[in-house]
Amino acid sequence: MTETKVYVGLNDAFTLEQRYETEKYTSLLKKVCFSYHVPFSFSVIEGGYFHENGDFTQERTLALSFFDIDGDTVEQIASDLCVFFRQESVLVVESDVTTRYIQETL
Repeated sequence: MTETKVYVGLNDAFTLEQRYETEKYTSLLKKVCFSYHVPFSFSVIEGGYFHENGDFTQERTLALSFFDIDGDTVEQIASDLCVFFRQESVLVVESDVTTRYIQETL
């Protein structure tokens, strides 16, 4: 099974600051995923990175997870989020994972 993660920063590519409250971004992320009819989960994480010129930036990032979603759909979602969130780029990470469900009788 393939797990795909899409990391979308919330700092605007031009102002380098987060323009809206995090809840507005998560609402938009949910709408995008609903429009593609794909199961997903996400988390809000804090992090930082260095620009090519050496400047350091801290920002909130949405980490979006999919399991066994076709690559074209992931690319379309990532592209939509890149545009909607005014990002220079978003990061897509794919990993082969082993999964199993644990069930208990209720």
